[in-house]
Amino acid sequence: MIDGTKIPAKMLSLDPFSTWLGIEIVSVEVGRVKLGMTIRPEMLNSMGKAHGGITYSLADTAFGFTSNTHGKKAVSIETSINHIEALEAGDYITAECTLDKTKTKVGFHMVEVKKGDELVALFKGVVYRTSKDWE
Repeated sequence: MIDGTKIPAKMLSLDPFSTWLGIEIVSVEVGRVKLGMTIRPEMLNSMGKAHGGITYSLADTAFGFTSNTHGKKAVSIETSINHIEALEAGDYITAECTLDKTKTKVGFHMVEVKKGDELVALFKGVVYRTSKDWE
């Protein structure tokens, strides 16, 4: 089985959407991943603010990467997000999984999305950990 801290880099290398978003790995430990990205003009909605799907995608990626650091392939079964603050082109945001709680094969996660120290979105996810190892 692969070292869990190496799994997010492997996942990112196989993920064209997250690569297009410009997601970078800030830090990794088993059960905790922090990612970052910059909002680009083509990510804005009709009101000139970052589309909600952008913050959702960053948080979802942090959630997915974190849930896989345990070495088993994990898949999302439920997610939700609260958008707290609007974002603009040029804003650099981070998403960090702040909770990783596992009960048998189901894991519960919270991801905080921040601009600097300001909380801009709060994401909650539930994951199912399969019996398949990352290689």
